[in-house]
Amino acid sequence: MKTQFDRFHIVLVEPRDSGNVGAVCRAAKTMGFSNLVIVGRERAYFDENRVFTLALHARELFENAVFHGKLERAVADSVLAVGVTRRRGKFRKYFSFLPEQLAEHLSTLGEGPVDLVFGRESDGLRDDELNLCNIAVRIPSSDSFPSLNLSHAVQILTYSLHRSYNTGISGYRAVPRERMNQVRDTITDSFQAIGFFKQNEKEEVGRFFSDILTRATLSEGEAARLEKMFRKMSALKIHQQPR
Repeated sequence: MKTQFDRFHIVLVEPRDSGNVGAVCRAAKTMGFSNLVIVGRERAYFDENRVFTLALHARELFENAVFHGKLERAVADSVLAVGVTRRRGKFRKYFSFLPEQLAEHLSTLGEGPVDLVFGRESDGLRDDELNLCNIAVRIPSSDSFPSLNLSHAVQILTYSLHRSYNTGISGYRAVPRERMNQVRDTITDSFQAIGFFKQNEKEEVGRFFSDILTRATLSEGEAARLEKMFRKMSALKIHQQPR
């Protein structure tokens, strides 16, 4: 039976402990989530007996799990990839949602798959992995002991979505990642054409616009209009240059 949570994928990046994977399965299923994706590990890496012991009656999540070698491939087909992280830094996200804010944001998102990306038990998501995600989410915790167990983080986030999620806006489909990347490239190429970049900052500005555009959940009509506006801007600048 299909549910409103079928669009979500719980994505675990290089989980180390088989028991944690089993506990994640149980935590996800209790909130109605059934899709598990594992990145950077093969199925044979895990002790299935340990997984199933902790999963209890949610073992089918591991049995049906999808395995990918790279995070980039795991999130390629999503309309939104959400990186769960508590760490801040120069090369990390400008902005992060609280779980409740994420639930509210997702209620406005059109159709398409959504990935909830969780990092390693030891040190979470690397900068480059978080940059593959469109938005970040942080779970508030004590400054004296801020680290959450992987399954606990999954439980908190899926609970927040289970409690607040609704079917969202009907009538349009948010543009997928590949299309959003085309819009981002049009914007940065247009900036480059008018001499906006004074240093090697095109990639960083591209990430900035990727995050903003994905949070905006663009329709195809909006994406096309944005591209038209930026192309017109660059063309006007070029035509105005002295000859």
